[in-house]
Amino acid sequence: MWKKCSEPRKLIIIGWTLVCLFAGFGLATVLDPVPALMAQTDPGVQGAPASFASLAKQASPSVVNISTVKMVRGRGHFPLPFGPNDPFRDFFERYFRDQMPRDYRQQNLGTGFIIDKEGYILTNNHVVERADEIKVRLADDEDFTARVIGRDSKTDIALIKIDSDKPFNPLPLGDSDKLEVGDWVVAIGNPFGLGNTVTAGIVSAKYRYIGAGSYDNYIQTDASINPGNSGGPLLNTAGEVIGINTAIYSQSGGSIGIGFAIPINMAKDLLPQLKKGKVVRGWLGVMIQKITPELKKKLDLKDEKGALVADVSSGGPADKAGIQRGDVILTFDGKQVKESTDLPYIVGSTPVGKTVAVEVIRKGQKKTFQVKIGELKEESEAEAAAEAKPRLGMTVEEITPEVAKSYRLSETRGLVVVDVESNSPADDSGLKEGDIILEVDQKQIVDLGEFNRKMESYKPGDTILFLVKRTNASVYLTLKVPK
Repeated sequence: MWKKCSEPRKLIIIGWTLVCLFAGFGLATVLDPVPALMAQTDPGVQGAPASFASLAKQASPSVVNISTVKMVRGRGHFPLPFGPNDPFRDFFERYFRDQMPRDYRQQNLGTGFIIDKEGYILTNNHVVERADEIKVRLADDEDFTARVIGRDSKTDIALIKIDSDKPFNPLPLGDSDKLEVGDWVVAIGNPFGLGNTVTAGIVSAKYRYIGAGSYDNYIQTDASINPGNSGGPLLNTAGEVIGINTAIYSQSGGSIGIGFAIPINMAKDLLPQLKKGKVVRGWLGVMIQKITPELKKKLDLKDEKGALVADVSSGGPADKAGIQRGDVILTFDGKQVKESTDLPYIVGSTPVGKTVAVEVIRKGQKKTFQVKIGELKEESEAEAAAEAKPRLGMTVEEITPEVAKSYRLSETRGLVVVDVESNSPADDSGLKEGDIILEVDQKQIVDLGEFNRKMESYKPGDTILFLVKRTNASVYLTLKVPK
């Protein structure tokens, strides 16, 4: 289970304690250089450093504890079953008035680090999001009131600022692209509200996708990251920040050696926009998906690199340039798209209005399109229902006004999946009830008779490529005919 590494607090009658709240998938929660401690690429470094004491001594004064307060509004009245004229109103108010929800202050703990002498601080967005009050405490226990300069929920990065007559001591930002699996790293944070704590470990993996959002690209580390570490720095052995501690995988709420950090290069790219208070992203206007081995075979691709275009937004930049559904994007503005997850960040980092070259493979042929990047904004009597043949475990119907109303479809013609059996080939492929079938093996199918004839042409062991529309998006699915 994913856990937020920021840490809420609340006051109880017998005293106070720290309480960490978790629900489902959560997130944990340039520059004047300081003297380098030891170059990470120094050939003299063999095995583990003898001590991290010098690094911790130099870095700790730049790491801050962040506490926030958010007012949670109670409903203020008891919900009455029959509205404001409920005949039992007096009864509820007399006997349940004291149990009505009240406004209360929710406190949260996190970490951040100073990035320049003026007092700019990087942290996680979820640490300061919707906060009514933000307090920052330095390592020398000096307190400041902070204000939010810019936030970006898509990458979970926030920039806040504190003011003082004297300059602050910043941490240098390194280059996360140079980080290698196996490199030593140090995490500094405020776990469980205990104050700055130092932990060490190695980089376990890079480019981790954990399903947190469109721009997932995490550094995985086994350095202990716990609740309250949100927004703290992940340092290399030169004392440079190479990541922002953000997420942990845990079933108990504590660290089990699987922690994640946002690469600092991502924050550096966004920093100029964060300082202006707004992040503007490029928009290509496509829905993409990962190329699986089955899709590779059906689309006759050499490998699984690139991003498969599952849908194109009508009138969007890609549509205007000529990019079509089924194209595989290989490069964007000269940058290789190795995985489908690479493309959203590359596009989002592209300036709005810039014209870029996009190289694709279309039915085995390479084509290049010039795309002007847009701005991403803050998305007759039918035959009887028949089961697909051979037996695939799904039933389809032609769309009629009644079917469209039942499934809340905007389409007036075509085919819709009305039933999928559990553990059937259709279920295993990802088909769901309510999916609209747009194409079968890249051929448009709108007639039930044509669909059944197409299904009967397949033999056991064949793989069928479906293009289906689900809500407002389309997706390719592969289904293997059982033997």
